[in-house]
Amino acid sequence: MVVIQWFPGHMSKARRQVQENLKHVDIVMELVDARLPLSSRNPMLDKIIGNKPRLVIINKKDLADDLEIQKWVHYFESQGILAVKINAKEQQTVKKLTKAAREVLAEKLERASERGIQNKAIRTMIIGIPNVGKSTLMNRLAGKKIAITGNRPGVTRGQQWLKTNEALEILDTPGILWPKFEDQMIGLKLALTGAIKDDLIPKDEISIFALDFFKENYPSELKARYKLSDHEMSLSAVDLIVLLTKKYGFRDDYDRFYELLIKDIRDGKLGLYTLDRVSDLTAVDEVSDGND
Repeated sequence: MVVIQWFPGHMSKARRQVQENLKHVDIVMELVDARLPLSSRNPMLDKIIGNKPRLVIINKKDLADDLEIQKWVHYFESQGILAVKINAKEQQTVKKLTKAAREVLAEKLERASERGIQNKAIRTMIIGIPNVGKSTLMNRLAGKKIAITGNRPGVTRGQQWLKTNEALEILDTPGILWPKFEDQMIGLKLALTGAIKDDLIPKDEISIFALDFFKENYPSELKARYKLSDHEMSLSAVDLIVLLTKKYGFRDDYDRFYELLIKDIRDGKLGLYTLDRVSDLTAVDEVSDGND
């Protein structure tokens, strides 16, 4: 198993910025990708932000399986964390996040009101790993283009405050990845959605994972997209790769099929999907409990 490690200077700097600026905000908004609500979370974040009030924002709901997203909303709520699902491109995003932030900070805002402080602006910090849609969200909240957006990780490096029309003051921070992760499955999921650079994990491994996942969880979409028969659907991922590479006329150029498959999935050509499943997490917890 490959252990992927991250040591870019701007990641360490971003982590320090978060810690230094926590005292200036009322609430932390943690942005995650709706296609991988767990794998796109930084496991170090709990330690970084401590007891600071938190709101989980499940972004890119337009690309994900709504039934699975709703399960994650309930899961986070069971952990005592309010979660809201959004598409950062939608107009109502600002009002939705403002309402959710006020819900999390209800007691604090009530105490402020009792002291005569009315309509106090909520100061927040948006944190997320690269490519979860933070730049798009910042642009929506500001009502104008203030951040560089792109479908690749690491395009945001700066730090800035901005005000919205909904009494929110927001501190942006660069995307933060953890120093390393040893779970190969997380790496495969991040690679498939484009959250990490394409050259970090071999495309054949990503493609085998993708085919196995869609065969199990979204078989009809896979079957329809590549016009597969029932017999072909029963083939292993490796045999499917050989079959489809030839079907597309790529001969023995498997890399061309890997790129096609990954692009199709990222572009939504196989429909809406969520790679992280609450049921898998529950199953792991049950096994752990049984071994105690």
